[in-house]
Amino acid sequence: MKTAISIPNEIFKEAEKAARKFNCSRSEFFTIAIKEFLEKINSRKLLNAINEAFPEEETSEELSLRQKSKRYYSHKVLKERY
Repeated sequence: MKTAISIPNEIFKEAEKAARKFNCSRSEFFTIAIKEFLEKINSRKLLNAINEAFPEEETSEELSLRQKSKRYYSHKVLKERY
């Protein structure tokens, strides 16, 4: 789809420079940028939903269990000492 948009000159120049650097067309560059921005918005929405579902802070028991799990993972899976 073709569209016409207005972009401040300085941003347009930076985008053209970056597109050349990454060896892609302006259209491809703007498509990638928009796609990443939309993904960022969706990630932020998901994070907000998770934070609303679990608004309370970790209890000391949960924190202790998480720390034990990290030690177990690092020792058993990563073969490192934590």
